[in-house]
Amino acid sequence: MSAVVRLPVPISTGRLRGLINRADGPMAKLVVALIAIHGLGKGEIPRLLLGDLDVPGGSLLVRRDLGRHTIYLDELTHTLAIAWLRERHRRWPRTANPHLLVSQQTAAMDTLPPISSMVMTDVFRPLGLSPSRLRQDRILDEARHTADPVHLIRVFGISATTAMKYVHAAHPERQSTRPR
Repeated sequence: MSAVVRLPVPISTGRLRGLINRADGPMAKLVVALIAIHGLGKGEIPRLLLGDLDVPGGSLLVRRDLGRHTIYLDELTHTLAIAWLRERHRRWPRTANPHLLVSQQTAAMDTLPPISSMVMTDVFRPLGLSPSRLRQDRILDEARHTADPVHLIRVFGISATTAMKYVHAAHPERQSTRPR
């Protein structure tokens, strides 16, 4: 007997419409865009470093346990990143914290920690969605447009197994069955 695999299901368009605009402030808007548009994971975002953002080149390096993944920023995310950098500098011009995202607490701490999981929770609570659910929806949406798992691996930096899960969820009619 095989294990039951839970396939992701899409979020309704009504819940997604205006999501980034409903986020509170420049940092929250950037966080939502990084998940909703680029499919970054909740745990990856706090670890992003200021030096990972290449504003002139329009890219962001994501450091992962098994390597690095570069995302190329669309115009909206690029604009939101610039707005966040301006806000970050305005509020904490002297912070030595190397993380892209800082909070009132982390900007002032000598240990230079990343933002806490509570900050991430606070970004998403008013939106009524979890970051992981939003990420799943983004990857599923891309899988609906292409049944190519290699494309999903390249765009989102996910494993082949995960890519196939999304392809199967998006295109159940294409699943092969084993002969008996």
